[in-house]
Amino acid sequence: MVYYLIALIVFLVDQGTKYLIATRMELAEQIPVIKDFFIITSHRNQGAAFGILQGQQWFFFLITVIVVAGIVWYLNKARATRKLLPTALALVLGGAVGNFLDRLLNGEVVDFLMFNFGSYTFPIFNVADSCIVVGVALIILDTLRDMKSGDEITEVKETKEVKEGNE
Repeated sequence: MVYYLIALIVFLVDQGTKYLIATRMELAEQIPVIKDFFIITSHRNQGAAFGILQGQQWFFFLITVIVVAGIVWYLNKARATRKLLPTALALVLGGAVGNFLDRLLNGEVVDFLMFNFGSYTFPIFNVADSCIVVGVALIILDTLRDMKSGDEITEVKETKEVKEGNE
């Protein structure tokens, strides 16, 4: 249950920050936070994270439904025997649902975090994108830890709760 709470918190923070940007800033308006390095801006994105695959809405709907279903299924299997993996999955879940809702309701995602590194501007992103990236990084870390310790990573032990729920 705590992992679904993490996903809900990610979703609410993501939606709250996007709402503030969409309602209080003009499109393309910029607020410097740390000189030219970190800027809050109002940007819209019809693509995936970091602006890739622009205009592919049905693709995103289908992939998101499949990914969310897979995460929920795996989260229910992994939550009793693991710690890092369910946390990582919760971050991905909250971020995926946040961006999915934007695409479903508005056909685009509100992005607002902009970082400049000299003359290079990193693609503008949002809280959901950040949580998805951190979640995926933690999934990779968890997998590498399991490989190093020699644990079996292809199967997660089912909990008594899950077994009883399926009988």
